[in-house]
Amino acid sequence: MTDDLTSRLLARSELHGEFVLSSGQASTVYFDKFRFLTDPDLLDELANVVAAMLPEGITHLASPEGAATLLLAPVALRAHLPMAVVRKAPKQYGTRSQVEGEIGDGARVALLEDVSTTGHQTLAAARALEGLGATIVRIILTIDRGGADGLRANGYEVDAVISLRPQ
Repeated sequence: MTDDLTSRLLARSELHGEFVLSSGQASTVYFDKFRFLTDPDLLDELANVVAAMLPEGITHLASPEGAATLLLAPVALRAHLPMAVVRKAPKQYGTRSQVEGEIGDGARVALLEDVSTTGHQTLAAARALEGLGATIVRIILTIDRGGADGLRANGYEVDAVISLRPQ
């Protein structure tokens, strides 16, 4: 990862004002992930960086539903790995699945997330995948605002493209 890419990702996504984070915490800084995940040039560079961070021996990629899926697809294409999307809750129709995509017993997964402040959504996704028999080999956060700490406390290996102290 280049300092230039880090600077551009932060410059593109960092907003100042009064915000409530998904954790319920108040913050004067917000990182709008859609500002870099919807920019084709930044997304392309970020996907290359994340693909290079993938550990050996993984068989699948996954992400929680939402914006992280915008990163999941290009990384999966680069790594030539199948992917899964983890819903917050099982859908109430059709297959009634919480995890979309073929993944299960024996899968070795790298779980991708965009911005993490508490790690709660990522932890829930990891547990849902483990409930299907998958092993979470590594969690990769694009921007870590402190969420990596909680994930590590739960026994997960975590890397981040950009690590920041909680605001």
